[in-house]
Amino acid sequence: MATFDLAEHPHRRYNPLNGEWVLVSPHRAKRPWQGQQEEVSKEVRPQYDPSCYLCPTNERANGEHNPDYKSTYAFDNDFAALQPGTPAGTLTKAGLLRAESERGICKVICFSPRHDLTLPDMEASDIRKVVDLWQQEYAQLGALDFINHVQIFENKGQAMGASNPHPHGQIWAQSSIPAGPAKETQQQAAYYTEHQRSLLQDYLELELEEKTRIIYENEHFVVLVPFWAVWPFETMLLPRRHFQHIGQLGEEEKNAFADAIKRLTMAYDRVFNVSFPYSAGIHQRPTDGQEYLGWHLHMHFFPPLLRSATVKKFMVGYEMMGDPQRDITPETSAERLRSLF
Repeated sequence: MATFDLAEHPHRRYNPLNGEWVLVSPHRAKRPWQGQQEEVSKEVRPQYDPSCYLCPTNERANGEHNPDYKSTYAFDNDFAALQPGTPAGTLTKAGLLRAESERGICKVICFSPRHDLTLPDMEASDIRKVVDLWQQEYAQLGALDFINHVQIFENKGQAMGASNPHPHGQIWAQSSIPAGPAKETQQQAAYYTEHQRSLLQDYLELELEEKTRIIYENEHFVVLVPFWAVWPFETMLLPRRHFQHIGQLGEEEKNAFADAIKRLTMAYDRVFNVSFPYSAGIHQRPTDGQEYLGWHLHMHFFPPLLRSATVKKFMVGYEMMGDPQRDITPETSAERLRSLF
């Protein structure tokens, strides 16, 4: 009888951060692909684009002009999904139809005044300025009495729905805690109650022991492919020290965070020799005033590319109706990414 092998046989992996499972089917990585292939952009962008609403001094859609900013720059999103002045209100019918108003603030974060630079193209010292701005915005938005969660994120590339090629991210701050962070809050709290230690701190120690899925580490941060990764080249940035939110990062830790982001995104661009698309975001403690001692700050990177620069992973069929599924194992992805640092 054959011996079960994670590298060969179909299996499920548990994600202790959200309590969900992912189906891994390594044998399917050998199947031929005759499905959709994405176009690879060959556009060479200028340093400054007079038609870009994020470039310095240009007019935005609402008629305002950007300042002649020289570094990072944040402003309220002109087409915000959330608004601070939304009136309170609810709808309930028979316990089945439920709705409630949601207040919030959405901001755009321009990483650089240059139109042609993405994070891997920027100097680590300039990415550090982005980290400083994230820290500042988390503190200011989180201090508002109607903001209970601050989500910092970036969608890079057309494949991830980025509406403007100028290097930028977003922050959505809102009254409620979204489902993803809420699950992570619950799972980490339960683990901390039982063990008096951070779930991700213990997980990181396991990964550092095994080394199999580690792809980069510096003095303060570790970059790895999670054991339970869903996306083909999914990664997570973890601080070695247990702390809850970005405001608790020290000066050297902020430098190390910027270094880890630059090194990872540079490696991504080398996977298929294209500007690698992804959605990335920082998960951290809610801002509702509770301690959340179990929370351990981390950053997720979810890139969609699968086999090449033109073949994308789709979440369809079984994944929409059942559980997430992947073909290439996290260990295989980690080995490939590690070789590109």
